[in-house]
Amino acid sequence: MEQDEFLSKSTKYDENDIQVLEGLEPIRKRPGMYIGSTDTRGLHHLITEVVDNSIDEYLAGYGDRIDVVLNKDGSCEVTDNARGIPCGMHKTENKSAVEVVLTKLHAGGKFGGSGYKVSGGLHGVGLSCVNALSSTLEVTVDQGGIVHFMRFHRGVPEAPLAQIGATLKTGTKVKFYPDSEIFETLEFDYNTIKNRFREIAFLNSGLTISITDLRGETPEHDEFCYQGGIVEFVNYLNLNKETLFPAPLYFKVINKDNEVEVAFQYNTGYSEVIHAYANNINTTEGGTHLEGFRGSLTKIVNDYGKLNKILKDSEKLSTDDVLEGITAVVSVKLTEPQFEGQTKTKLGNSEMRKIVTDAMTEKFGTYLEENPNVGKDLVLKCITAKRARDAARLARENTRRKGVFDSASLPGKLADCQERDPSKCEIYLVEGDSAGGSAKQGRDCMFQAILPLRGKILNVEKASLHKVLENQVIKDMITVFGCGISSEFDESKLKYNKIIIMTDADVDGAHIRILLLTFFFRFMRPLIEHGHVYAALPPLYMLTQGKEVRYAYDDDEKTKLLAEMQSKSKAPIVTQRYKGLGEMAAEQLWETTMNPANRILVRVTMDDAIEADETFSRLMGDDVELRRIFIEENAHRVTELDG
Repeated sequence: MEQDEFLSKSTKYDENDIQVLEGLEPIRKRPGMYIGSTDTRGLHHLITEVVDNSIDEYLAGYGDRIDVVLNKDGSCEVTDNARGIPCGMHKTENKSAVEVVLTKLHAGGKFGGSGYKVSGGLHGVGLSCVNALSSTLEVTVDQGGIVHFMRFHRGVPEAPLAQIGATLKTGTKVKFYPDSEIFETLEFDYNTIKNRFREIAFLNSGLTISITDLRGETPEHDEFCYQGGIVEFVNYLNLNKETLFPAPLYFKVINKDNEVEVAFQYNTGYSEVIHAYANNINTTEGGTHLEGFRGSLTKIVNDYGKLNKILKDSEKLSTDDVLEGITAVVSVKLTEPQFEGQTKTKLGNSEMRKIVTDAMTEKFGTYLEENPNVGKDLVLKCITAKRARDAARLARENTRRKGVFDSASLPGKLADCQERDPSKCEIYLVEGDSAGGSAKQGRDCMFQAILPLRGKILNVEKASLHKVLENQVIKDMITVFGCGISSEFDESKLKYNKIIIMTDADVDGAHIRILLLTFFFRFMRPLIEHGHVYAALPPLYMLTQGKEVRYAYDDDEKTKLLAEMQSKSKAPIVTQRYKGLGEMAAEQLWETTMNPANRILVRVTMDDAIEADETFSRLMGDDVELRRIFIEENAHRVTELDG
């Protein structure tokens, strides 16, 4: 084919196809590039962007209070008592600095270093991003004795900045309405916001953050202020755990314009819980500051153990040994943070590794020398962890030798699917052999696999690793999923895109579900983080009227269906309450709980890992009294959670 002929037949592409997006158009065109997504997570990111500006002011030494209000009309207000956005005319833009900040990408006081030494808003798109993605945004600035006001519609100013009154206060109030043209949902979640602000208050000792929700019949309100900062944070995280030392270890080191804060404490559990932050941003993927903490802690404990003859010269504790049972918060503040992407989930500044390492060596090394009893107890705890880990390794190796981890030696009870593309496959974890039999008969064997669970899974919250690996139910799941656990977890080897927990709609079923979720959370957390885990909701009732069959998933739905069926026919209605999945015929189980066209699946998410960790510790830990209180307070929600 000649070149000209090819060009005529292909899609034309020339200089006329090049678009130049002006002002805030890039944000509205590609919102995911700036806030990650347009779902509920992106929606809440708008509030974070506004609050971050107020926090930057606090870190610079101005203002000590931030108030957030969720209004009935769907708007959100964020008010601080800091200096207020500058209101004078910008020297090159010929408009007010308020308008520049709210309408220009990469405009702010965070680039030259004179406005803010420390800031989370690295890219300068915070307020302009919120403005672009709001149908309406109003900003009120109290400054210089004058109240200034400006309103925008989808990022476009309604009028220039106006002076509307006098004031003795200083500060900024931003009120915005998320744009329905952009977001999949406009419903803010109070608990999500509350948990984030609690976290922010912990990280900034002395800062008061309040949140008020006016949307319901009864307003909700919470206020957070922690003078103890991240020490109180660690105490909060360890609230339901038995700790080894009287109080968290804490130190703060300032190195030129960089600051390192560390607080940590050990407990009798087996999990490693470390939250790392850079300029108040939760770096969920870690980074150099976390690497510095983990590496230096491991070296310090090893050196101390050998120096004091607690460890033999040939013995060496691994990082996993040293971090078992630790709860830690590592918070760094730096002038020029380097994050991976706008969502800022990993810190990349190489110098922070050394700064954190030096701080740990100086402060924690000295602490161990001055507290030999603590040092000895810590090394002995790590040695115990090492022995348990060695036993677990041997158990894994023995299991592999027997071929249980080999896909060719899958458990005989597994009914696998025919499809081999993992993205199209799903597996049901089914309670009991009876329900498992019905599920195997009723499924679509092309893409649905069934693994019946015989017996109860071990409560991993109270078990060491080698005990976990001895549990048959856990061994079966590890083998079937194919992706490994803990440090060996490899999501690319996961054989099923959906892992669906299908248990009876009763207390025992709920218990099995929480045991499974605890295992996933502690040993296969990315399964939850990346949306692979679901709970199936089977119906509680079958209503039969002549040849018509209807299903109800809770008592309220049953009442509505009964009224609806009685209004159409006077024929008697037979109501059957299912005691368990095993009572359902294969066809019924398929139609109600497994057919993608009809079933109800609830994706298990963990938007707030801190709250999830605290909940699992409370529900599955040793404190029976805390568990009893939780059940009493939440028993009325069982139907709501299942339905």
